[in-house]
Amino acid sequence: MSGVFIPGLELARLFYDEAVAPVLASALDGAPYSAALIGAGSEVQGFDTARSTDHAWGPRLQVFLDGDDVRARAEGLDALLERELPQEFRGYPVRFGYPFGTGDRHWVHLNDVRTYFRDAFDGEDPLDGLSASAWLTTPTQVLRELTGGEVFHDGTGLVEPYRAALAWYPDDLWRHILAAQWMRLSQEEPFVGRCGEVGDDLGSAVVAARQVRDLMKLCLLIHRVYPPYSKWLGSAFARLACARELTPLLSAALAAGSWQQREESLTPAYELAAGLFNDLRLTEPVDPKVRYFHERPFLVLDSFRFADALVAGIADPAIRSLPRVGAYDQYVDNTDMGASEARRRYISGP
Repeated sequence: MSGVFIPGLELARLFYDEAVAPVLASALDGAPYSAALIGAGSEVQGFDTARSTDHAWGPRLQVFLDGDDVRARAEGLDALLERELPQEFRGYPVRFGYPFGTGDRHWVHLNDVRTYFRDAFDGEDPLDGLSASAWLTTPTQVLRELTGGEVFHDGTGLVEPYRAALAWYPDDLWRHILAAQWMRLSQEEPFVGRCGEVGDDLGSAVVAARQVRDLMKLCLLIHRVYPPYSKWLGSAFARLACARELTPLLSAALAAGSWQQREESLTPAYELAAGLFNDLRLTEPVDPKVRYFHERPFLVLDSFRFADALVAGIADPAIRSLPRVGAYDQYVDNTDMGASEARRRYISGP
C-alpha cells in the first residue's frame, strides 16, 4: 500500500469513478445499474484508519442490477472486471482475499438490488413497508450498514429509495424502543449505590459501566442515530452534539473510586439525557431531576417515568401492548449474533 492513508469511502468513490465506471459503461450497453459502498466494514461508517487496511480492506464497492440483468450478465461482467481492473489503485492492491488463505479476487461485488435488501429482513421488502417484527429483530448495526456509506450512481432508481425507507424507525416503534432503553436504565439505577453499600465496589463499577453504555445508546436513539456494535459505540457517540457535555461525566463515572463518586457523575448525566429527551417533545415534559430511591440513600432518575410517558403516546395498540424489552440490541448482547446468517441459523436450529 502507499504511504498515505486514503479513507475507504473516499477510495471507493475514486475507484468507481476512475476504474469501475468505464468498464461498466462499455459492458452494460445502457442497462441500468447502481453502484455504492454500503454494508459491512468500518469504512462504510467512516471509522476506518490505517490499522483497518490489514484485513478485508481495499478498493471495493457493490454494483446492483435488477432482476433478469443479474442472471444474464453477472458471470460475464465479473470475468470482465477481473480482466480489466488494474492490479493496484492509488497504491492499494485491487485483488485481495478474506478470510485469510482464500484466493485473491477483485471486490466489485455484483448483486440483485431487491434480493440484497430483502435478505437483510428474511424476505420482507422494505419498499413495501416492514413489519414491526422485522424492525424489532434487526440489529441496529445492520440498519447502519444499509443506510451508511455512499451511493455513487443509482441508475436502477432503487438503492436510494431502499435506504430512505430504512433511514429511521416508524414513530410508534421509535417510541417503543426509547421506552425500552429508559427501562434498561431504570432497572439498575439504584444498584450502583446498593452494591457499594455492601462492600461490592467491583459490582458497583460494573453496574456503572452498564449505565454509561445505556446512556450512550439512549442519546444515539434520541438523535435518531442507529447505535453501532461495541467497537464503534464510543466513536459514534462522540459525533453527537451532546457528547461534549456528557463525555466528561461518563468518563468520570467510569474512573471513580467509590460508589458515591460514581453517583456524583451519573446523576447529572441522567438529568442531561432527560433534558435531551424532553427537547424531542414526543411527550409532555417529564421532570428531569433526580430523586432518592424510595427511602434509600441512592439518587436515581426513576427512568421508568419516561417509558410510561412514551408508551402512553403509542397509537398502535399492538405495539403499545408489547413488553418493554424493545428491539434486538436491547435484549441480545452477542456480537456474532448481529450477523444475519448467524441469526437465521440460530432461529432455525441445527
